[in-house]
Amino acid sequence: MNILEAVFLGAVEGLTEFLPVSSTGHLTILESLLGHSPDDPDITAFTAIIQVGAVLATLIYFRADFQRLIAAWARGLASREHRADLNYRQAWAVLLGAIPIGIVGLLFKDQIETTLRSLWFVGSALILWSGVMYFADKTATQDRDEKDVTWKDTLIIGIVQCLALIPGVSRSGATMSAGLLRGLDRVTVTKLSFFLSVPALTAAGALQIVDEYDAISKGVGWPATITATVVSFLVAYVAVAWLLKFIAKHTYTIFIVYRVILGAIVLTLVATGVVQAS
Repeated sequence: MNILEAVFLGAVEGLTEFLPVSSTGHLTILESLLGHSPDDPDITAFTAIIQVGAVLATLIYFRADFQRLIAAWARGLASREHRADLNYRQAWAVLLGAIPIGIVGLLFKDQIETTLRSLWFVGSALILWSGVMYFADKTATQDRDEKDVTWKDTLIIGIVQCLALIPGVSRSGATMSAGLLRGLDRVTVTKLSFFLSVPALTAAGALQIVDEYDAISKGVGWPATITATVVSFLVAYVAVAWLLKFIAKHTYTIFIVYRVILGAIVLTLVATGVVQAS
């Protein structure tokens, strides 16, 4: 992979990681159009590793929140009297919500990295999950905010997040929809989506670095992978700030319409033989 392709794919990853449009779906589509096979070990690893750039952007942007949660969690572990602290309970809630996708991801790793990378799955998932997002957006009561988040909320959201292992569903789209259906407001579910992304994406990226180090070296190449990760970080930082402001005043309609159009284009291209499904 040349550096220009890496910059382009890194920018797409950073822009789409936290938008409910599926970053993995976009990368799978674009990698195919650029002549790469999305289910090759080095390309699969590349896709997971560059997400770490977006994770780092989240950690820096929300550093005050993470410091608050980590400090409260540590105090609660050390002393029973601090376990009534809302921040302590929220920290445990985030950790609990991150567990399901880790388990499912490990159990179905082979299918996720091969069969589900088919553009038939990507296009279909983009369209079908848009229906779920539309229903959640239109029926949301939004009568609960950040202080009302419980471990039950994050566990349910974490379970739904597992569906994002199907490229095209979107991790943020899954978590946001689940949160809205739990009665949480849009800003709260968006921030919660950011928080839940950290352990999931960090673990996925680290696992691929360990397992596919040689494949990256012989295939995509580490210069391209590192370049894409840096670009992903820079673009994601801007995207996070924009999304929080946008969601505070708007519904998900623009994302839903975009997903349906993109899904239809992908399925048309595959059906007509313009691009290969995998």
